[in-house]
Amino acid sequence: MAELLFGETGTVGTAGVYLADNRLNLDVFPNSCSHFSALYKTRREEVRQIEFLRLNCNEEQIGTSLAIIPELRRLKSLVLKGGHLKDEYGVCQRGLVATLPWEFSHLQHLTHLDLSFNSFTSLPECVTELKELTMLQLCHNQLAALPESIGKLVKLTSFLLMKNQLRELPGSIGELAALQTADISENELERLPNEIGNLHSCLRLDLSGNKLTTVPASLANLMSLRELHLHSNQLVTVPASLARLPDLSRLDLQNNSLRFVPPEIQNFPFVHLKGNPIGVPDSPERQDRAKPKQIPVRCLASDADSFTVTAEGCNIVLPCGIEIHFPPEAVSLAVITCRVTTPDPQQVKLRHHDFLLSRILELLPHGVQFEKEVLIRMPYIPPQSDCQREVVMRTFSESWSDVDTKVFKSRHVACCSVLHFSWFLVISRLKENKCTVPLEGTRLFSSVDPNVKVTFPPGAVNESRSVKMQVLPVAVDELRELLNDQDSVASPLLCLSQNATDNFLKPVKIQLPLPSGVTGLNMDRSKLHLLLGDPEVQDWMDITNQVVLEFTHLYALFEVNHFSWYWLWYTTKTYIGGIAKKVYERLRRWQVNFLALQRKKDPEQIFLQCVPKHKVESVCKKLEPRYCGPEPSEIVEMFEGEQFFAGFEKGIEIDSDRPDCVDGRIGFTFYSHLKNSKEVYVSTVADRKTKAVKGQVSFYRGSLPDNIPEEAAKKRKGPDSMWLATLPIKLPKQKSRLHAESRMESSYPPLNLGDEETGYLTEANLLSIARRIGVEWKNIGINLGLSYSQLERIEYSNRGDLDKQILEMLFTWAQCNMSVPGCINQLIQAMKECDREDIAEEVHCIIELGRKKYHDSIRRVGLSQESSNEDSAIAME
Repeated sequence: MAELLFGETGTVGTAGVYLADNRLNLDVFPNSCSHFSALYKTRREEVRQIEFLRLNCNEEQIGTSLAIIPELRRLKSLVLKGGHLKDEYGVCQRGLVATLPWEFSHLQHLTHLDLSFNSFTSLPECVTELKELTMLQLCHNQLAALPESIGKLVKLTSFLLMKNQLRELPGSIGELAALQTADISENELERLPNEIGNLHSCLRLDLSGNKLTTVPASLANLMSLRELHLHSNQLVTVPASLARLPDLSRLDLQNNSLRFVPPEIQNFPFVHLKGNPIGVPDSPERQDRAKPKQIPVRCLASDADSFTVTAEGCNIVLPCGIEIHFPPEAVSLAVITCRVTTPDPQQVKLRHHDFLLSRILELLPHGVQFEKEVLIRMPYIPPQSDCQREVVMRTFSESWSDVDTKVFKSRHVACCSVLHFSWFLVISRLKENKCTVPLEGTRLFSSVDPNVKVTFPPGAVNESRSVKMQVLPVAVDELRELLNDQDSVASPLLCLSQNATDNFLKPVKIQLPLPSGVTGLNMDRSKLHLLLGDPEVQDWMDITNQVVLEFTHLYALFEVNHFSWYWLWYTTKTYIGGIAKKVYERLRRWQVNFLALQRKKDPEQIFLQCVPKHKVESVCKKLEPRYCGPEPSEIVEMFEGEQFFAGFEKGIEIDSDRPDCVDGRIGFTFYSHLKNSKEVYVSTVADRKTKAVKGQVSFYRGSLPDNIPEEAAKKRKGPDSMWLATLPIKLPKQKSRLHAESRMESSYPPLNLGDEETGYLTEANLLSIARRIGVEWKNIGINLGLSYSQLERIEYSNRGDLDKQILEMLFTWAQCNMSVPGCINQLIQAMKECDREDIAEEVHCIIELGRKKYHDSIRRVGLSQESSNEDSAIAME
């Protein structure tokens, strides 16, 4: 084959670089992709005969090359690597390839494919169609998962996946029967499928640098295995059967959490165990000398309580699971008050696409500075696994702001360290990438979509400034469903912000991926629209004709001198700004159903809940053993933080004084990841002795969050738009029960459980609670601390009269605990342990109402200890 040269200008010459032995190695030359395109145009038939090709994926022209490569049907080895460029810190930069055309599946002679140092977040399906592959290299990408179709590569002998973001492996990994070398090190694996034990040809398996706590016993089936690398995980145990692998010559278990290792493993001659907490403990004398001074632990009886902190420090544990760690010397002496409250939308100002994951923790006094950082650990409700989002803690100081957060995903706990107290909560937000722009310029990439890039040239700023980036991908199917249009597609939504109001001194270049299915080769530019979004008014303006748009095979590039939101659309529609505005509004809404169920044992107990559509089936299945009622309501749409009310109608009314009840309606606030549920006790004025009462509960809209678009708010006005759904409630014919209640009321003296600050439970409250208890009264008594003999005596003394047994059990406990601190919390816990969340919630509501009335009264006379904090509270609202 003839000799070819690429000159300095990119032209084709006649000496130097060879198409010898059907190999073309261009990745060591500058502008290799341009040279490859030029060579294909001038020597097409010769290029189609090559069997080995290497290209540089750090070049923007790589997109054009990707369209040509499927024509090279004789290819046996293809290397498309990034990492040829380094940033200012010497770190290799990823290549620009994040996907491959489906036509790559035509390369049926390909046996070696290297896609390392690129930007793949998922493996293109076309790769799993390359049935002749024996070596696949995907190192240093951003893969979060592998497709089930990976099992099609039955001839694969080497599979290299180190330095990705894999959280799990598909079960089909066990179908790679020919696999001999598998390197899956430095990922995020938390577990392994049992099918991994089917890799009977495997000689070397590297799983180091992951998050594994255990490994399946099926690894002992790998009879050909010679090396097993499990170091730098979180292993707490390993199967003893690994020691019986006949050819194993290296078992690396270093730097794990192994406290006990089976004797078979310890005696294995080729095991490495350094860095594990294994061994005989020191003598008691040495332990005493080495043991640090223990910080006292105090478990509070209530989620609203006060405690004293001294210079020795302390660890505070709240019943809800929140922990507060005061290190020694953090404060000389202080009285701290904590409260855990239900979120109030007037207080909690969520940003766009934020999800609330916890209740609010308030720590008083606000603003007092500590000498050392205080650690706060807050449990949260885990969001759905989503690589586009992250969990952070947020605090209030004049306004809500995010704090540096450490998240323990396996325990669903978020931690932060602070030097002063305020309000705290946990939220899920879009992943945020940020950097400081120096005078010499820099680049910022998105961790959600590496194809999104912002380049700051030298001289763009005259002093350093901080910039932030968030990216919201929009799935093609979701967009088409929202628009009912199969032709419109959009790029990810790019949100940019900075800590300065000045424009950049030089234009900043932004790179966005073209919408799905659109390339620089097939694009009709008249259909492409670049939209500028205003986050304040949530309006979108088409700026396509106001900027210079450049295109590559996969990307659109443009320059700006200030930051906002940017969205690339490809559509035939004309008024695209208005369409984008509606789509963005719909993306912020949740589709939900309402539930109204009655407890099977007591139909007067009504369970109300607002559930996101995707959770309805699992929630109903969980409630089915204890509740019955109508099917869930029709689907309605709600915003995060939107208020709604439940009102009982047609002869049914609420039978308790609740702080969340206004004008006979129970108030709710919808937060997609919180429970949004309440259990209430209802009654009726109608006569139920002869027939059942058929009523209903209706749900109505309340106020909207502040950051909802004006058009969306207008649609919610008017009497008809307030109604959401109605579900039937049927109270059966009343049985004769608690007929002795009136006789019993006078036989018990007045009592007050609790105190004036936290609220009281009176004998009237206990009588109301007694009406709700049934045959489970003994279990409740045991959980309240009454002895079995006491309960037997109560049962015998009132044999044949369940009502008297329940009343005597409750009042016996109450009279013995009137002066015991935390007795009301004990009652709440006892009800929860007996699966009576409804009664526990009612007691909690009574106490909250009493506490509110008490604080209102002392505030009116100016005795409140919180008066010094009123200014900050008002500012927050």
